[in-house]
Amino acid sequence: MSRPHSPPASPDVIALPVEAPAAAPATRPVSRRRTDLLVAALSLGLAFWVTGGLWLAPNHRAVRVNAGDQALFEWYLAYGAHALTHLKDPFFTHLLNVPDGVNLAVNTASTVYAFVFAPLTMWLGPPVTFLVILTLNLAATGYAWYWLFSRHLVSSRVAAVAGGLFCGFAPGLVSHANAHLNWTAQWIVPLVVWRVLRLRRWRDGVVLGVLVAVMFSIAAEALFFTALALGVFLACWAATHRPRAAQALPGFLRGLAVGALVAAVLLAYPLWMHFFGPQRYHGTGFDQRVHAEDLLAFGAFPQRSLAGMAGLGTDLAPNPTEETSFFGLPLLALAVACFVLLRRRTVVPPLAVTAGVFAVLSLGPRLKVGGHTTDIPLPYALLAKLPMFDAALPARLALVVVPIVGLLLAYLLDARPGRRWLAAFVVALLPLAPLPVLTVDRDPVPPFFAQGIWREYVPEGGVIVPVPLPSDLLPDGQRWQTHALAARQGEFALPAGFFLGPGGPDGRGQIGPVPRPTAALLAKVAETGVVPTITDADRAQALADLRYWRADLVVLGDQVSGAKWTVHRDALVRATTELFGPGEHVAGVTLWRVPDTA
Repeated sequence: MSRPHSPPASPDVIALPVEAPAAAPATRPVSRRRTDLLVAALSLGLAFWVTGGLWLAPNHRAVRVNAGDQALFEWYLAYGAHALTHLKDPFFTHLLNVPDGVNLAVNTASTVYAFVFAPLTMWLGPPVTFLVILTLNLAATGYAWYWLFSRHLVSSRVAAVAGGLFCGFAPGLVSHANAHLNWTAQWIVPLVVWRVLRLRRWRDGVVLGVLVAVMFSIAAEALFFTALALGVFLACWAATHRPRAAQALPGFLRGLAVGALVAAVLLAYPLWMHFFGPQRYHGTGFDQRVHAEDLLAFGAFPQRSLAGMAGLGTDLAPNPTEETSFFGLPLLALAVACFVLLRRRTVVPPLAVTAGVFAVLSLGPRLKVGGHTTDIPLPYALLAKLPMFDAALPARLALVVVPIVGLLLAYLLDARPGRRWLAAFVVALLPLAPLPVLTVDRDPVPPFFAQGIWREYVPEGGVIVPVPLPSDLLPDGQRWQTHALAARQGEFALPAGFFLGPGGPDGRGQIGPVPRPTAALLAKVAETGVVPTITDADRAQALADLRYWRADLVVLGDQVSGAKWTVHRDALVRATTELFGPGEHVAGVTLWRVPDTA
């Protein structure tokens, strides 16, 4: 007897539209546990493979294409541990951007991770914690999708494994493994999906509310996208299954209301800080036309893959961390075939609509083809200025398509088992097999900070001005502070820093503060190596800037790192000496004491 193709939903498994898996021979608990352990081992092995370059020397390596973001997340982890152990506000700090401070609720501060992993951060340091979280994110994402597929959506374990591992190690996830702890934390998404589709009772809503609060803390933008995707999918399903939708609606709304209440209670303070707190901003300083998906990117191969290694990769992404689709033509063709062959399954048409909506939205406000932005307007142009949408990067909406493709692959293997599709899966997926992220050596923290010598020159809570001032492209000063916080040496504050705050064009947000004249001068010298003629007016302005920053010490390291380009340290020495006079060399840095009159 052949098994049914579209079995009815099981009310004890999923309350809303997802079909229960077809009947299958009873699986012994021991056999299921073995499969679970095998998938966990495979996921962890693949995660170690992708992050392997960093594991060679966690404290001495950094991702090549995104060292600035790695330094930022390491700072978040160090500050979170410091805030937890010293009872500081985890959502606002004056340790950066003196004198205004930084609103961490509108940044990707990953507070839950910072708190949970605080013991590891204080024991082995933020670089190790960063790497552990990054690796576990990838592994947990693959396993979580496998768990959802195997327990609730398909009967074939092979299908669940294939779909889950694709979701965990698709090109979009591998590209974000270049230092994005927020976007690689996709393991939360299947848990949220599971609880939304189970909403019947108030207890379901409590669990959902807790998950939403955790996801907001780790990846707020991903939470927004997940809510949108579930809304589109459920609306499409309800429109074609009105009787079942009407039956499920009361319990769903009851659970949703409880979930919203629980999330609101848990997130009351961070939400207030996000929308009403000091140093908040609206929108983003990133150009949404640039950070939009190229139409050809859906069929292109990613750079860090077997196809990319063979020379088939492209540079159609805004940068190497944002290859959010890049499915390749074979997988794209297989996905279309899945939609056609499985169209009679009740959930496939809503999945197709959801995938189509988010694929189109990911193209941004103007169509971009082959790296060229056209004048053709797209639907995102109508949303770009709305709250939440104005702070999103459209290209990342393509990540919503990833689990839909993974589910379709699992459905196909489940509905049509055997070897007939083996060749198609190999041709579609093998070229996308990930390669490790690229890494480089990172400069060590100077002994002046590594050994806590700075405490002899700066009072507790004093202000150190790194040369050049810290930013997304110049991470050294923030790395020094990260080490001091994690090593429990005490506090010193920094002007500027890598963060998102107000001050951008048209009242939008931007990276870092509006630069003071001295900060702008030193940043330009660092990048170009050209030292302008330093006048008495420049020296007076430098003293005025030091007063504004409440500075105690100016520090230039013997080695200066740039996240994107080589820093011209010799030029910085000349410029700083002309501004402040001869410096004093101490333990791997040159320093200038700020006179009390400043």
